[in-house]
Amino acid sequence: MTLALTHRSFAGRNNERLEFLGDAVLNFVAGEALYERFPQAREGQLSRLRARLVKGETLASLARGFELGEYLRLGSGELKSGGFRRESILADALEALIGAIYLDAGMAAARERVLAWLTTEFEGLTLVDTNKDPKTRLQELLQARACELPRYEVVDIQGEPHCRTFFVECEVKLLNEKTQGHGASRRIAEQVAAAAALAALGAGNAND
Repeated sequence: MTLALTHRSFAGRNNERLEFLGDAVLNFVAGEALYERFPQAREGQLSRLRARLVKGETLASLARGFELGEYLRLGSGELKSGGFRRESILADALEALIGAIYLDAGMAAARERVLAWLTTEFEGLTLVDTNKDPKTRLQELLQARACELPRYEVVDIQGEPHCRTFFVECEVKLLNEKTQGHGASRRIAEQVAAAAALAALGAGNAND
């Protein structure tokens, strides 16, 4: 696992090969899960959904939830420039970690860990407008109705640093009650809360 957390700026032997392997495992697991979850989806739709699941922003957000940056081995230059907060470095390290899990414990363990990390991301997916996430669609819906933008608030954080769960509430003026979401990062929890708000507004499965 130490190698998975070693950036190329720290030493010649680093996590780049593990990142390559982890990226392949991640894409396969996500693709397999989407294939089973959306039996009617076309290839293009599945590709867009997978791209959303495995994009750097999502992976970096998960890594921040684990406080992975605190454990990275970085060279002095990256340390001084705040590399432990950089999205690309965090995303790459998470992929390397997946690669290490695959090598150490096999595909079943890697699949279980990837699906657990992406659970709430999967909950927010829909075949309708696969190019836009729930937060974007909620914002556009409210703007179209000339309403105030939604407000998100973290109301609780539970669990150990490497396995935290964030609880978020979303306030929309058109709704009498706030919607809730939870996930392995604040961003994921906000997406789930936004999806719940869309459903409450009757726009969960269609564009408004």
